[in-house]
Amino acid sequence: MNRIRFAALASLTSRAPVALATTLALCASAAMAQDVPMIGLITKTETNPYFVKMKEGAAAAAKAKGAKLLTAGGKADGDNASQVTALENMVAAGAKTILLVPSDSKAIVPAVKKARDKGVLVIALDSPTDPTEAVDALFATNNYRAGVLIGQYAKAALGGKPPVIVTLDLFPGHPVGAQRHNGFMNGLGLTAPDAKSNELGKSTEIACMADSYGDQAKGQTGMENCLQRAPNVNLVYAINEPAAAGAYNALKKAGKEKGVIIVAVDGGCQGVKDVGAGKITATSQQYPLAMARMGVEAGVEFARTGKKPSGYTDTGVALIADKAVDGVASLPVAKGQELCWGNK
Repeated sequence: MNRIRFAALASLTSRAPVALATTLALCASAAMAQDVPMIGLITKTETNPYFVKMKEGAAAAAKAKGAKLLTAGGKADGDNASQVTALENMVAAGAKTILLVPSDSKAIVPAVKKARDKGVLVIALDSPTDPTEAVDALFATNNYRAGVLIGQYAKAALGGKPPVIVTLDLFPGHPVGAQRHNGFMNGLGLTAPDAKSNELGKSTEIACMADSYGDQAKGQTGMENCLQRAPNVNLVYAINEPAAAGAYNALKKAGKEKGVIIVAVDGGCQGVKDVGAGKITATSQQYPLAMARMGVEAGVEFARTGKKPSGYTDTGVALIADKAVDGVASLPVAKGQELCWGNK
């Protein structure tokens, strides 16, 4: 009996270092897991090249900073329900920072509040919430400035001719759509709402307005419909380059593509190519990689030090044009191609 007890005791003693080592390894693993910040990225869609590039930038920044990245997106621009679900799922998964490109700037606010009430840092990228104070910080293009630049270019390119304008907007009430549209009007020298307004400005020079949802096919349909109301159009403002491409297709189909100036915002590689090919006259280029990188870096800093970003950070904008005009600073197409996002 004593021999049996001794053997059992010896066995337990011999296993103790192994058990201790296993316990220490598990503790170390848990500590390492806790030290790896979990950051979520929710975009409007996961197919738009702009948001694909934003996701790539966030992934690269997360890898460089030793963070884990969760990603999700809406089914289409304006899909708030999918974004709310993604927000809730990421909070439940343990994300301490969520980077959000809101599709519906107002409808997303209650879900953002719930996340922030649980101690989650929420940063808006590219598009502000309404109100902007609903999130901790905003990293985005100055969309009003982007509109001003293409408006100034269009005014110079018209050479004194009275403008007959078609606008292919995003959809009603979205801050980015309003800021670009109203900035364009301001740059053109028309009376326009200021950068804080979410209402689209109107004037007698704007002969037709259509919602494109930033989509090429919808942009083409909108332009075709507007040509019925404004057959003598000489200037088209488009919310982005896909909508601008749709406008060009409609104009070409009508045999009017050579007599119309088309301006847009985005700076994607295909859009810059279209500027070089003469399909788009000028575009304001924004930088989604910078937004994503800055957002991830802020999230990692918050996880490790508790420091929160606040307010608005401008991530830059530049005008890209094939032909420079006096009085409006611009970059040539070659430089735009170096800085563009999407498939080159």
